[in-house]
Amino acid sequence: MSHTSRNILVTSALPYANGSIHLGHLVEYIQTDVWVRFQKMRGNHCTYVCADDAHGTPIMLRAQREGITPEELVARIKEEHEADFAAFNIGFDNFHSTHSEENRELASHIYTRLQQAGHIDTRTIKQAYDPEKEMFLPDRFIKGTCPKCGADDQYGDNCEACGATYSPTDLKNAVSAISGATPIEKESEHYFFKVSSFEEPLKAWIAQGHGTSATVQAPIAAKLNEFFESGLQDWDISRDKPYFGFEIPGAKDKYFYVWLDAPIGYMASFKNLCERTDGLNFNDYFATDSHAELYHFIGKDIAYFHTLFWPAMLEGAGFRKPTAVFCHGFLTVNGAKMSKSRGTFINARTYLDNLNPEYLRYYFAAKLSDGIDDLDLNMDDFAARVNSDLVGKVVNIASRCAGFIKKRFDGQLSATCSEPKLYEEFVHAGEEIADNFERREFSRAIRQIMALADKANVYIDEKQPWVVAKEEGKDQQLHDICSTGINLFRVLMTYLKPVLPEMAEKVEEFLQLPSMSWDNCAQPLTAHAINKFKPLMTRVEKEKIDAMLEASKEELATMSEETTSVTGPLADAPIGEMINFDDFAKVDLRIARIVKANHVEGADKLLQLTLDLGGETRNVFAGIKSAYKPEDLEGKLTVMVANLAPRKMKFGMSEGMVLAAGPGGKDLFILNPDEGAEPGMKVK
Repeated sequence: MSHTSRNILVTSALPYANGSIHLGHLVEYIQTDVWVRFQKMRGNHCTYVCADDAHGTPIMLRAQREGITPEELVARIKEEHEADFAAFNIGFDNFHSTHSEENRELASHIYTRLQQAGHIDTRTIKQAYDPEKEMFLPDRFIKGTCPKCGADDQYGDNCEACGATYSPTDLKNAVSAISGATPIEKESEHYFFKVSSFEEPLKAWIAQGHGTSATVQAPIAAKLNEFFESGLQDWDISRDKPYFGFEIPGAKDKYFYVWLDAPIGYMASFKNLCERTDGLNFNDYFATDSHAELYHFIGKDIAYFHTLFWPAMLEGAGFRKPTAVFCHGFLTVNGAKMSKSRGTFINARTYLDNLNPEYLRYYFAAKLSDGIDDLDLNMDDFAARVNSDLVGKVVNIASRCAGFIKKRFDGQLSATCSEPKLYEEFVHAGEEIADNFERREFSRAIRQIMALADKANVYIDEKQPWVVAKEEGKDQQLHDICSTGINLFRVLMTYLKPVLPEMAEKVEEFLQLPSMSWDNCAQPLTAHAINKFKPLMTRVEKEKIDAMLEASKEELATMSEETTSVTGPLADAPIGEMINFDDFAKVDLRIARIVKANHVEGADKLLQLTLDLGGETRNVFAGIKSAYKPEDLEGKLTVMVANLAPRKMKFGMSEGMVLAAGPGGKDLFILNPDEGAEPGMKVK
């Protein structure tokens, strides 16, 4: 069946360049990638772009802590992100960065258009200011006591204990999470985007779609209506220096807030691709009269930015608005929020070190719908479903038939299709399966595919080729049964190709086929040569899952070791729960001589230290590699927590904790040998 080719541009939310990709992120990238691969298989011209979100205070502060430039940090993280995405077969046509010349130009262009049209306002506001760091503090960098319930250690904008929201100025006993200083109030002129001017165009945009072609999903539309009813607020789009981002044109020491240039990063990534690709024209996709389709896949937590601010910015600057914004829910693991202590906060790389990425692609697809409900990764169900569906049903069809074709029929399929009605049933089901993929009802599509796999297995069970093979004069019958099985398998793998691209490649090689597209299985393969069958997928092993969870716990332990062995103004490590003197008195601090210091293979920040406590030696891992070469440490003295229970880490057993003073980075101070200080001496 032929289809009119569509021009489609697709984006996923930009991962923040301040940390690793984890399984929660991958829900979105897998969902988007499956949809894009499906569109390409249908013959549509579908382009998938993304970028790292590279600006903001957290990135600036982390780079300072590491003693590198923000540009060096975002380049390193981008390389890590791209490697993880590639390993999960996320097929971006372009992966760029918001810290790019294209993004700078587009952000300035859009801002200037908004300003010239009267959509930018300035006003003086009061903000919390860190007098030690000499910078204004984002709400998340202020901690204190909740003014409503009295809970300590709460952020500057909302209380995690009682759920209250408030102004940072209302917080009691407020401190800067960066320096520990008490914030002061300071005035600053800020720039605001008048979102309220766009209420009617936004309402019209949201209302223009309906049903399966809705601009936004029903729960998102309901939430947006609440915002309209309460009145749209102007949006603060500026930040004061120091800030890592783009300077606002014509405004001294003012920078675009990261959320202004982040969505523009979609346009910038596409523009970067257009400049390198013949026949791809930026204006064809972003002009107001564009007939191309534009879709954003995002998490429900950032719907506000993508369905109010972003389309309003595009409207005001004379660009087209998205065709639709598709939101999804969060990931839970074993029915609960991802947890570092339980090992269920799993980084992409930790998963990849233990398990096949296509297991996760299949499991997420089998559970994803077009709604915004949360998705649960249940480890027992994960193993059972992959083993049952992919290994036990789909691959089983090919493995039961291929051997006979190769051994008895020289690798040639039968000259005719002996079960035309059954084959036609499988092909005919493709339209409904395609409709479910199109509507992002992946779980329905997977159920339909697996129902067909069951039918194929029932056919083979009933025909019993292993019995027929032993009977005289039944060669043609055996040939037909196994050829039918292989043909049904081919149809199933065509439908699964958007979900399992790597396995589909192996099938194309096995069946000696060019790239499988949605419609090219309309006719069965007859008198066609196939290759020897090789295993396409192995079973999920519980031991591998357990190893992944354990590795995630060890990562947490390693991170704890690295941060607790370094003291300094860690912006993301605010002061913890208060302890009393009796708690502190339990800590036994001792002088120790560093007998030996070694690099730890596979660890960026750790050194392995052998410490002499005066007649007793201890093995300790310490996160001080950035400050010392191992050979410079041997013979020097340090202070260690001697009565800390041994802890198993990824690299071995750590039997204590080293204390290193200093502001961090390269300035971590270990004691030089001094008269009067001896290993084993108690520190008072």
